Amino acid sequence: MRQDSHGPIGVFDSGIGGLTVLKALMARLPHERTVYLGDTARVPYGTKSGEVVTRYSLKNAEFLMERGIKLLVVACNTASAAALPALSAALPVPVLGVIEPGARAALRQTRGGGVGVIGTPGTIRSGAYQRALEAGSPQVAVKARACPLFVPLAEEGWTTGDVPLLVAREYLAGFARDGVDTLVLGCTHYPLLKGVIAEVVGPDVSLVDSAEATAEAVAELLGARGLLAPEAPTAPEHAYFVTDVPERFVEVGARFLGRAIPSAEQVDLRF
Repeated sequence: MRQDSHGPIGVFDSGIGGLTVLKALMARLPHERTVYLGDTARVPYGTKSGEVVTRYSLKNAEFLMERGIKLLVVACNTASAAALPALSAALPVPVLGVIEPGARAALRQTRGGGVGVIGTPGTIRSGAYQRALEAGSPQVAVKARACPLFVPLAEEGWTTGDVPLLVAREYLAGFARDGVDTLVLGCTHYPLLKGVIAEVVGPDVSLVDSAEATAEAVAELLGARGLLAPEAPTAPEHAYFVTDVPERFVEVGARFLGRAIPSAEQVDLRF
């Protein structure tokens, strides 16, 4: 399959969290067209088996391939952990997840102390970040912790004030004491809580946003393959698709994307 630099970047997630990855892509690559698919009918992926997540991921990728994408970004941490090998084997375009870029960025930033990882219970239980970090630096000390309440806080817009601060203290107070100097935000929802997280862990702990690291990895890969979109006189198109309830996606998703979402089309991905 011949890849076209004018083709869009495809992005999928189990819901709206992947919009933080899309936001980073738009900022890093402002001339690129994108197609985003949120599998809102089957969210969350974190409670499902790896086999089921892989099946959903392949169907999502098939839908995006039909729209002529030149590269696929798996914005979901759970799908990145479970389905990346199957997607890479099945697709004729490059596939990038969010875990490897985040791990590499953390290893570049750490000053020799420990690296912390926070994520959903499913992501932490999978051990994917821990394996990626230890593969890149076998001597690194990794401390991982699930922070499940961060997701509903982000979706409800409770990203500042006493409530998220109390929750963050409960989850994160021990990281600085344990010698962690770099903390990976291993969930696409967590960048919305970056201010609160930074306040709790303190200035000596560097935060790594996997979304920003992924956007940089996409830019490097497209550049290396000669697939960067040429500059154009008009703004690129961004299309949004969901598998359920587009109204909520449009409303809540605007907070994650940092801009209004004009509309989202509901599609039926039959299995």
